[in-house]
Amino acid sequence: MLKKIIKVFIEVLFLIFIICLLIGHRMVIYGVSQGIGQMTIVWKAQPIEVVMKDGSFPDSLKRKLITIKEIKNYAVDSLGIKASDNYSTVYNQQNKSILLTVTACEPYKLKAKEWWFPFLGAVSYIGYFNKKEAKKEVLLLKGKGFDVDVYSPSGWSTLGWFKDPIQSNMLKQSDGSLANLIIHELTHGTLYVKNDVTFNENLANFIGDKGAEQFLIYKHGKESKEYKKYEEGKADESCYKKYMLKSVDRLDSLYSSLSARDSEEIKKMKKKKLISEIVVGVYRLPLFKRKNYFNYSLQAFAEGNAFFMSFSRYDSKYEVFEKEYEGQFYSNLKAYLEAMKQKYPSL
Repeated sequence: MLKKIIKVFIEVLFLIFIICLLIGHRMVIYGVSQGIGQMTIVWKAQPIEVVMKDGSFPDSLKRKLITIKEIKNYAVDSLGIKASDNYSTVYNQQNKSILLTVTACEPYKLKAKEWWFPFLGAVSYIGYFNKKEAKKEVLLLKGKGFDVDVYSPSGWSTLGWFKDPIQSNMLKQSDGSLANLIIHELTHGTLYVKNDVTFNENLANFIGDKGAEQFLIYKHGKESKEYKKYEEGKADESCYKKYMLKSVDRLDSLYSSLSARDSEEIKKMKKKKLISEIVVGVYRLPLFKRKNYFNYSLQAFAEGNAFFMSFSRYDSKYEVFEKEYEGQFYSNLKAYLEAMKQKYPSL
């Protein structure tokens, strides 16, 4: 009797599997591929304690590992970040990009393409550990007329499903950038709202930035070169992002003005003209590293709306969060994050 029940159970599972393949075989294959890619990284990662005893591992990078541990402790104790085993192991990526993230946007509308995933819901980007598969996705999207952006993120969060390792390239960053990155990703593991990538990324960016500021003051002091360097970089970044968010509005106005009578050629010409004006305008911004930002902006010609949508996804709510943080919570980041956790249901 028991054998019969087990047999029926296996047959039902097999039938469900076949149905899944028929309905969404592409996403099933994608999920398996991503799972293998993520698990490979987890398996190959070494505990920090092992790396610290490795005589061939540079002392300068060992100091960065100690700093990451300090960042984690500070984030949990002083910011209200959820404690986890993340960033307790190290993965040597050998100066190679591990993950490629693909985003896409309609050509004459600032509307990002979304992919649906179990548990996460709708997400406006898709990642690939396999570069060939990423290129296939890009070609597929471009063939459908989308503007496409591909980039390699410095880090990512698996929201507690895996033990996220320290990637070796992270150790090249300054204390400020490293603190921002680590706190950003840990924020995702603390609060992640289903079907709302813009909220999640904007909140993680805000908590990451403010948390990095506070960590630098805690570790180095407000008069330190580390803190001053971070704030100088932030001044550039803030000026550039505000300009790009205004540029998003300009593009939106242009697309709203396009008529159904306009030919594809006219639409392309108007779009290219405005993007050219926006890119040239970067060189007139009061930036310390103007040339770097200008060169970065040149990507807009190839990526189109997908380039500009990244600013909405990551930076459009910063000033709203900052106003709440300062006005209602008197710049108490831990209290602000706790209020967010109470307000929004997390996965």
